[in-house]
Amino acid sequence: MLNFDDFEVLTFDCYGTLIDWECGILLGLKPVLDSRNIDLGDDEILERYAELESEAENDQYVKYRTVLTRIIGGFGEKYDFTPSDSELRCLEESLQHWIPFPDTVDALEALKTKFKLAVVSNIDNDLFSYSAKHLKVDFDCAITAEEVRCYKPSLNIFRAAIERIGISRDRILHVAQSVYHDIVPANQLGLSTVWINRRHMQHGFGATPRAAAQPDLEVADLKTLVSTIGL
Repeated sequence: MLNFDDFEVLTFDCYGTLIDWECGILLGLKPVLDSRNIDLGDDEILERYAELESEAENDQYVKYRTVLTRIIGGFGEKYDFTPSDSELRCLEESLQHWIPFPDTVDALEALKTKFKLAVVSNIDNDLFSYSAKHLKVDFDCAITAEEVRCYKPSLNIFRAAIERIGISRDRILHVAQSVYHDIVPANQLGLSTVWINRRHMQHGFGATPRAAAQPDLEVADLKTLVSTIGL
């Protein structure tokens, strides 16, 4: 069992952990697919998104806006249609409207009373600035893929975060929903981890690739984490 008094900083994945990105992804993609009578279930859309995102992020670094554009293009190739210019931009334009999970803001405010808070995210700086307004809490630092020029699960973005935070890694607790992007690499670097299993009532891995790892703690949501800590 984790002793939360051992930690000074909580680092968070943003999209999927704090921001409900699966709802945002579906709101962006479904109109494009529906307009062409492409009948896919939500889980199928999200699983295809996970595949295409991973492919785009494993190539030479490009900004996340470009990753999102390539994802739309990938759906076009898979389902035999040519997206319009506006459709290619639908995800990047919708991202600024993706909202936090219902428990996120209150949980962050409670956690801020005990810990410093940081974000480690596969995102562009300007896109994160939109999300930061929804999250409402002032983070002590934010480390983005654009700054480090690589995407999780690369260890480099976590190494950059540890360096930026400037304390011993045994004083840092990483909190995330994606096993693939976060729990696996954080474990490899010796960070303690909390898995926010947002999909505990659903099948599959949703918008993240399948992966296996053992977190130090698994909870269903941030509200449960706050309660477990005793705040």
